[in-house]
Amino acid sequence: MLNRPVSSHKGLLGYEFDDGAEFSNNETIDLDSLFAAIRRQFRVVIVGTVIGAMCGVGYIATSQPLYTATSQVLIDDRRVRAVEDVSALTDGGYDTAKIDSQVELLRSEKIALAAINSLDLTNNPQFMEAKSSMVADAIGLVRSVLNFRTWFGEPEAPATDENLARSRLATEALLNSLYVSRVGLTYVLNISFTSHDPNLAASISNSISESYLVDQLEAKYDATRRASTWLQSRIQELKEKSLATDLAVQKFRAENNLIAADGKLVGEQQLEELNSQLIIARSATAQAEARYTRIRNIIDTGQMDAAVTEALNNRVIGELRSNFLESSKRYTEISEKLGPDHIQAQKFKNEMEGYQRVIFGELGRIAESYRSDFEIAKSREQALRDNFQTLIGETASANKVLVTLRELERESETYRDLYQSFLERYQKSVQQQSFPITEARIITRANPPQDASHPKKAIILALAVIMGGMAGTAFGALREFRDRGLRTGDQVRDRLGLEFLGLLPAVQSRPLKPFARQDSADAAVRVVEPTNTIMRQVLDNPLSGFSETLRAAKIAADLMLPDKQSKIIGTVSAFQREGKSTVSKNFASLLANLGARTLLIDCDLRNPGLTRSIAANAEAGLIEALLEDRPFQSLLLVEPESKLFVLPAVVKQRVSHTSELLSSPAMKRLLTSAVDTFDYVIVDLPPLAPIVDARAVAGQIDAFLFVVEWGETPRHTIRTVLENDARIRDKCLGVVLNKVDTNRQKMYENNRSEGYQFSSYSGYYS
Repeated sequence: MLNRPVSSHKGLLGYEFDDGAEFSNNETIDLDSLFAAIRRQFRVVIVGTVIGAMCGVGYIATSQPLYTATSQVLIDDRRVRAVEDVSALTDGGYDTAKIDSQVELLRSEKIALAAINSLDLTNNPQFMEAKSSMVADAIGLVRSVLNFRTWFGEPEAPATDENLARSRLATEALLNSLYVSRVGLTYVLNISFTSHDPNLAASISNSISESYLVDQLEAKYDATRRASTWLQSRIQELKEKSLATDLAVQKFRAENNLIAADGKLVGEQQLEELNSQLIIARSATAQAEARYTRIRNIIDTGQMDAAVTEALNNRVIGELRSNFLESSKRYTEISEKLGPDHIQAQKFKNEMEGYQRVIFGELGRIAESYRSDFEIAKSREQALRDNFQTLIGETASANKVLVTLRELERESETYRDLYQSFLERYQKSVQQQSFPITEARIITRANPPQDASHPKKAIILALAVIMGGMAGTAFGALREFRDRGLRTGDQVRDRLGLEFLGLLPAVQSRPLKPFARQDSADAAVRVVEPTNTIMRQVLDNPLSGFSETLRAAKIAADLMLPDKQSKIIGTVSAFQREGKSTVSKNFASLLANLGARTLLIDCDLRNPGLTRSIAANAEAGLIEALLEDRPFQSLLLVEPESKLFVLPAVVKQRVSHTSELLSSPAMKRLLTSAVDTFDYVIVDLPPLAPIVDARAVAGQIDAFLFVVEWGETPRHTIRTVLENDARIRDKCLGVVLNKVDTNRQKMYENNRSEGYQFSSYSGYYS
């Protein structure tokens, strides 16, 4: 398929190819192609795996055995809390970050130096002169070479103190072999050390653990000691501040006459008492007013049935009411018997009115008493209110002074509380200095290991094999990726959109002896003289796969050009040395051997390889026919076996205008004349990529046979060549792959045979 905006091209077998895409739109993975690639690169993968295995074996053989001893430390502060109170100097336990911090502490130079001094490792030749493997030395050498900082940086100055230098070397060696890790999500830390000596590994691991515990004790003691010193100075400062603020409070009270009793100022106490009395007075005034209002309402309305408390308890009113009730009773009885106008009825009625006036007169006296009580209560309330307002004014003016007093009291109280708190902490810190307890303890001591921890032969060998296989696979994939040539018919159809005509296997060429001329009547006839056997392949092996592929090319030409009695077929290739001339000669010999009148013309005027291979002794040819207007029939050579006629190209000097020569009217007349005489005219054209001669004569060619060297010519180059001239592409019969390695070709076929040479017929008829 070609990236050209032209119509789709339908091949001879009915396939229709899209010229706008390079690859087929298969949404699924082509497993057959994948397996074929695996078969092709299987040896590369095997070689990589073997090399990896050999590297692994070499590493195992040259590596010295290493032994790893492990001790365990538990970080837990619960037993410390059992004898200590949590204070400002102790935190609330360990979280993940703190555990990780302890891991880094165990890997610090301080702990390493403590362990080195404890075991005197600087004077231990077994520790200081530990030998590494050859592979490790090689890796170290590579790292030193690739360390770009040492290239441009200044070299380190040698240590002036030999002991300091040995200490640095010992520290670096210890830290390089030390590994500290946390066990899961627990508070347990593994302290592992690796050495060539198992006893030395166990000793260093235990020494690291013990040095860590000692460092914890020293750190705790130093912290509490520094805290005690700081607290002591701070306590003295707070004590002085507390005394000064207390004196300031008392002095301010004395200056502003702020006398206090039971924690309260006297003015505040008086205000509270006066407020209580005012509330009681308001209640008494309201009660007196209610009593007076009620009795005045009774008197004004003349309600004999209404009464107040004092009236019910008054003896005079009680007697008068009794007499009133008695007269009312008698009046009622006489009125019922004698009538209300009877003299006795009128008498009792007058008595009732008299008793009523006397009763209301007594109530008026009681009302005056109520009014007097009301006035007295009102006067007392007003006096209390005046006193309360006066005291409020005095208190308000005193409150401005109280703001300053409260501020002084708060400051004094703050310093007093701080003094007490720091004094308590100081006492605790003094006590904590005497506790030789840390938050860590050793729960497992390291013992000399019995088995070596390195090298892990099985793992290293497996990794080496895997890495070698991966490297081989990557190299094989790179080879597949870089394989940009055409190797199968599917690639020709998918990548170029052209018909695939077959494979031409690579044939071993042998030189031929010079042709022996006979002294006869036909001696004047000039014959072709091939210089090697490959130019006679179809004649010597007519039933071979090579010949069958060329027969397919003939069928393609007959199907593509059914209306032409005489066909002009040009043989082209992208580059030189792809076997184009060989294909042209054998194709023409095949056609002639089948009985067709065939003419083979060598049109490669710049590099006439066909002429050199079969007519090296020719004295004249195509150039003379075009330039000197000589009849081409007089310049022909013949192949005796097939009766193939050949028009050579004898280049005696460089021709600079070959393209103009091939597109000239003389060339057109020559081809027209050849068509009248021959059934097939095979034109061996120059390669398409380097020169334009083939494009110059393309308009006179009926069809093109494209020759591609198997696996060598890049696909994109072929596509570009065909894109540059649509005439050649549209007239192309198809593609033949030349110089095919039949043994390797089987690895590119997707579980099927493609071509005559891979079928059973090849064995029957070859």
